[in-house]
Amino acid sequence: MSDENDTGEPIDEDEGFVPPKGRFDIPLPEPLAQMPSDTKAGFIALIGAPNAGKSTLINQLVGTKVSIVTHKVQTTRSIVRGVAMHVSAQLVFIDTPGIFKPKRRLDRAMVDTAWGGARDADLIALLIDARKGIDEEVENILKRLKSQSVPKVLILNKTDVAKREKLLQLAQRANEYLEFEETFMVSALTRDGIATILDHFASKVPEGPWLYPDDQPSDLPLRILAAEITREKLFERLHQELPYISTVETEQWQTRKDGSARIEQTIYVERSSQKSIVLGKGGQTIKAISKAAREELSDIIETPVHLFLFVKVRENWADDPERYREMGLEFPK
Repeated sequence: MSDENDTGEPIDEDEGFVPPKGRFDIPLPEPLAQMPSDTKAGFIALIGAPNAGKSTLINQLVGTKVSIVTHKVQTTRSIVRGVAMHVSAQLVFIDTPGIFKPKRRLDRAMVDTAWGGARDADLIALLIDARKGIDEEVENILKRLKSQSVPKVLILNKTDVAKREKLLQLAQRANEYLEFEETFMVSALTRDGIATILDHFASKVPEGPWLYPDDQPSDLPLRILAAEITREKLFERLHQELPYISTVETEQWQTRKDGSARIEQTIYVERSSQKSIVLGKGGQTIKAISKAAREELSDIIETPVHLFLFVKVRENWADDPERYREMGLEFPK
């Protein structure tokens, strides 16, 4: 199934340029050579249990969408880096997969990736859902964090729905497990407390040149971001009906003569019954997913998008090392 061509005319398959895989879609501009002399830059890893609000927080810190947000747990799979400019500091936030008890190979790869991102960072920010508090998953993260030598801060999220007394008790309890350098209370949804976090991180990252152009919000190639946006719309539409193991790949990206983008993506599921769910009766579900993804993509890249979605069954794809490499994950043995 695909979107209708807005012009109603056939599209030339050979028209336009197909970006190669593995390269940034955003060119490096000149301003890097003109950066101030007192610059600072560093990596901050955001870790936490699934659905703690890491993706929402990183989008707010960066000021634009770089990570998908859904109600379905464990939607962030690989490391996504969002770049925020604050005063003369460049803050590179690492949105890691949620840390949970792994049951399958894909789970193990995601958890290993999360801890790897934490080890490689200049600072670690542990995000806790203030409504849930310290459950078994968070307790395990706190225990493992003790062995990390990287400076750590605590961020209590969702203060817009949690009482202050509970927040203070939660902060005290978390610091009993592990003494954090600072404790912040924020609402990623309303942006309350975001400026304070940015001020703190800007003061802590080391002096040095910026690592990315100052107008590049992410190191995520556009073709991968496009696939993630479609995956977000897929889960938003189906939620409980579709296993989170389903994935989306951008197969083609062509820039047409009129400046619009023609994008082909494939949604991969593991069973034929799941394919029927994605398509929906009379193709209505896939059309709705395509429309939502197309509209958001068009806003992000600021040009009309012609999005064509296909659904294929790929059995046991979670055991294929190539799929892991495409997602930026190490294939666990």
